[in-house]
Amino acid sequence: MGEYVIKLPDVGEGVAEAELVEWQVKVGDLVREDAVLAAVMTDKATVEIPSPVDGEIVWLGAEIGDTVAIGSPIVRLKVAGEGNVKAGAEPGGEVISTGATPTPSPSPQGGGGRASAAEAKPVARPSAKVSAREDESATATESPSPLWG
Repeated sequence: MGEYVIKLPDVGEGVAEAELVEWQVKVGDLVREDAVLAAVMTDKATVEIPSPVDGEIVWLGAEIGDTVAIGSPIVRLKVAGEGNVKAGAEPGGEVISTGATPTPSPSPQGGGGRASAAEAKPVARPSAKVSAREDESATATESPSPLWG
């Protein structure tokens, strides 16, 4: 048996911290991979934090209403195998890099005032390409709108 620490993932560009608004688990609960552990809120969106592994919750790193910095440990799980924590480390202690970073997943409920980090990002729209000749002919034939003049 090993231990696996889940840190608060980067939930959006330019976001340094998030407020914990909901726990979906408690100490002693058994969770499966992709089960929602918690919900955090930033100034941009509310994001659910899924479990990247199966395991048993042994430690919760914050209370509802606490502000948590990105990269801070928020959950500690007892897992089969080695886990990602050095033996004997304190909660929030040294984590062995696994190369995998848990990422928030969109809410399956689809609404209720919640948005995933992906929904909060602006979407790039392709710009229409107009040749100089088309642009000149359009301005020559169109009269200015009385609303703009």
